[in-house]
Amino acid sequence: MEYRRWYDNDPSVSEAIELLQMSPEDTKDKATDFMLKLQDIVASDIIEKVYQTVKKYEGKGNRWYDSDPLMIRAIELLRAAPLNIQKSAAKKLLKALSRDELDELQKEFDKLETEDFDLD
Repeated sequence: MEYRRWYDNDPSVSEAIELLQMSPEDTKDKATDFMLKLQDIVASDIIEKVYQTVKKYEGKGNRWYDSDPLMIRAIELLRAAPLNIQKSAAKKLLKALSRDELDELQKEFDKLETEDFDLD
């Protein structure tokens, strides 16, 4: 089976991105904050590639998130993360989006500032 989009490689990541796309703007903002926390665990060379991608597509691409620079960065960070991090983050995001629990998810990340990053 051949996939067109990077997030179609894993059903949970695909479902999370599609649910995010259909979410209200305030929910998208909270989800963006959650995904931006991934930069704390992604290598700096990957971060540089993310910023290059943001510059390339910001306001110019055809994807639903290309008009929002923070959302582009958040999605690209998720894309650049290792598969195990993508899957774990997607599961957390799905749970939060389906139950509108993004505030609780943010609190969980706030606690992680002094601990190792562990999404499971």
